[in-house]
Formats: sequence, structure tokens, C-alpha cells
Amino acid sequence: MAVTKEQLNENFGKQSFFKQLSPFDWIWAAVLLFGAGFAWNKYSALMDHYEVGILFGTALALIALGWYWKATRYLMIAIAAVSLFAVSLYGNDLGQAEQNFFLMFLFSSQSATMWMSALFVMATVVYFVYLVRPNEFIGRIATAMVWVATTMGFVGLMVRWRESYLISHDIGHIPVSNLYEVFILFAIITALIYLFYEARTRTKAMGAFVLLVISASIAFLLWYHFEKGAHEIEPLVPALQSYWMKIHVPANFVGYGAFALAAMLGVLYLIRENAARGGGTSKIWMVVMNLVGLGILGYALFFVSSTVNTLIFVVSALFLLAIYYLSIQKQRVLSYFPPAETIDEVMHKSIALGFAFFTVATVLGAMWAAEAWGGYWSWDPKETWALIVWLNYAAWLHMRLTKGWRGAPLAWWAIIGLFVTTFAFLGVNMFLSGLHSYGEL
Repeated sequence: MAVTKEQLNENFGKQSFFKQLSPFDWIWAAVLLFGAGFAWNKYSALMDHYEVGILFGTALALIALGWYWKATRYLMIAIAAVSLFAVSLYGNDLGQAEQNFFLMFLFSSQSATMWMSALFVMATVVYFVYLVRPNEFIGRIATAMVWVATTMGFVGLMVRWRESYLISHDIGHIPVSNLYEVFILFAIITALIYLFYEARTRTKAMGAFVLLVISASIAFLLWYHFEKGAHEIEPLVPALQSYWMKIHVPANFVGYGAFALAAMLGVLYLIRENAARGGGTSKIWMVVMNLVGLGILGYALFFVSSTVNTLIFVVSALFLLAIYYLSIQKQRVLSYFPPAETIDEVMHKSIALGFAFFTVATVLGAMWAAEAWGGYWSWDPKETWALIVWLNYAAWLHMRLTKGWRGAPLAWWAIIGLFVTTFAFLGVNMFLSGLHSYGEL
């Protein structure tokens, strides 16, 4: 196809990416590099060359993220400021967590995690209210809650990292080593990916559905906290005492978060398409009701806790009521939901993002396995299910990109994919054993 003169002039008129950067962008980069240099100067004796590479690689990645998505700069500044404040309150005394007012009620790792949990659940409710009664002010409140919850989640992990070293230098480790810690990571990464697409699409109708899966993870987190005492910091098992954990686990959970978001967008897509066709409530309503009902039954069978079950039933009831309301308010759905093409495109981009990170995480995991166990692949249950997840989303992308699939079939596939991913992430730990059995419930 020929390129028009106007297109050529437009392309030549565009500035390069670096010329578009403002002085503040360069100050941002300088501050992060200075911070990385300060950390290296102070703690280099405790790092090997791999960890030094991770440190400066992380700084460069955060610079790029701050340049590409400006809002994350304020998030990172808030996380750094609050985390450093909390660490300064501790000094070298872990006992300050039970004496200092700010640590007891706000900024210790447990307090910050509880604030994160409460805010995510409240944001879910507010997003559902927004779906029923769309209002710009309500939408802003919901978005603000997600930003603050994400900040508190990161603060909780950062402070927990310091707390582990206050217990003992030998126990100290990055807080991504057990199910309790990675569920926090899952919640905040999923929320961040959602916030990015909310800003890009300029619609908040996706929020109730995405926040629902985050609230489900919060329910598990609370059960794990109160029933299992999983919030206690424990020494790492030998297999986890590696720099690989610092890069393998976060990459994995970017993948999990993106896949979860895509699945909930699949639900949103099916509801909108049902409304656009003018269909009745029976098909989509019964399917969703049965899926959620099975989820409630599963929680009731395996996670017996009055507090958590109450949370599960409240959130699930809100979800069911909202689905029913939307199924009979077709014009409202068509007016306030984003176009089907937008939902489909965001679902595609989310799965592509998740697939890229999950691929990197799988390769890193194989390299870690070679170092820890002497082989890249052992067909351990966790590895086998990771391969199943990878093949599932590889096939999803293949059918979209090469066969031109769009719409409802891929939406259903994304929803089913979440169940596959959930079993790989959690079900393997619950029901199977293997080399990864250190992560079992």
C-alpha cells in the first residue's frame, strides 16, 4: 500500500522518544540511578554480581516505567517515602511494631497488608455501585481506593523485607517466598495492570469485574493469615536461597495478574454481547451463577473460617446481584460499558503481556532448577502445569493472530484459562506434591 505525502510528513515531524522527555523525566532517572548507586555503595559487600545486576536492572526498568506511564512515578515516590518512614520508626528494634502508634495501626507489614485488603474489598463494592449508578465522583473514589490499596500493598512487602532482616540476617529475604507473600504480590500487580488499562480506555466499567478477582485473592490471604498464621516470617528453605527468586517470582506474577484480568474482561465481554443481541437473562445468568456457586462451594469446603466466608458470600452476592441487574438493564450496559472491540483488544493485550512475562518466568525457572537440582526440567507437577498454562495461552494467541478469532469464543477461552492458571498456581500446592512442595498449604 502506498504511503501518502501527509503520512510521510507526519512521520518525519515526530520527535524521537528521548527528545520528548522533559527535564523532570531526566531528574527522575537521575534520582533512581543515584538511589541504586547508594544501595550498591552501602550493601555491595552483601551482594554477588548477579544481585548487583538485578539492582541496576530494576532501576533501569523503573526509569522506563516512569517515562512510559507517568502516574507510576507518584506511586513509587509514595511507596519509597512511606516505606522509609516505617523503616526509620523500627530502627533496629522489631519490638517497635507493638509500641509505635504508626507501626501498630498503619505501616508495619501486617497493618499495611490489612489496609490493602480492606481498601481492595471496599473498592470492589464502590465499583459495583458505579456499575449500577454511574457517576464520575463515585468512579474517582473507586480508582483512588485502588491506587491507595496498591501503595499499601507495596509498603507492606517493603517493610516485611526489612522486618525479616531485623529478626536475623540469616532469615532476611525478599518477601516473595511463600503463598502469603505472593498473594499480596498478585493483588497489587493485577491492580496495577488494571489501572493502566483503565487510564488508557478511560472507562471504569471494567473495575468491578477485575476487582472481584482481587477480592477473591484477598479472601484467601485473610484465611491464610488468620487460620494458618502464614504472616509469620520463616527462614527460607535451601532451594529458595537464590538470587533467581528475585526475578523468577515477580515475572511469574505479572503473568498471573494479566491472565486474571483477561478472564474478568471475558465475563464483561459476554455480558455486553448478550445485551447487544437483546438476549434474555437465562444463558449468561445461569452460567455465571453456576460458576460463582461452585466457587462459593469450594471455599466453604476447603477454607472454613467465619470471617472469610462472610467476606466471600458478601462479595459473591454483590457480583450475582450486579450480573442479574445488568442482564435486565440492557440499555444501561450498552451505554456505560466500553465497546466490545475495546474489551476484546484489552483482553488480547493483557494476555499478550501475561504470556511474555510468563514465558520469561518459565525460562528463568528452568535455569534456576538447573542450578538448584541439576536439571532444567524434571516434569515435576508444578512444571508440568506451568507448561499447560503456557501452551493454553500460546494457543489462544495463535488462534487470534493467525486464524482471526475474535469475540465470544476467546472470551470463554480466557475465562476457562483462569481456572487452568488457578490450578497451576494454587491447586498443585493443595493436591499434588513434588519438588515445589515447600509451597503447599
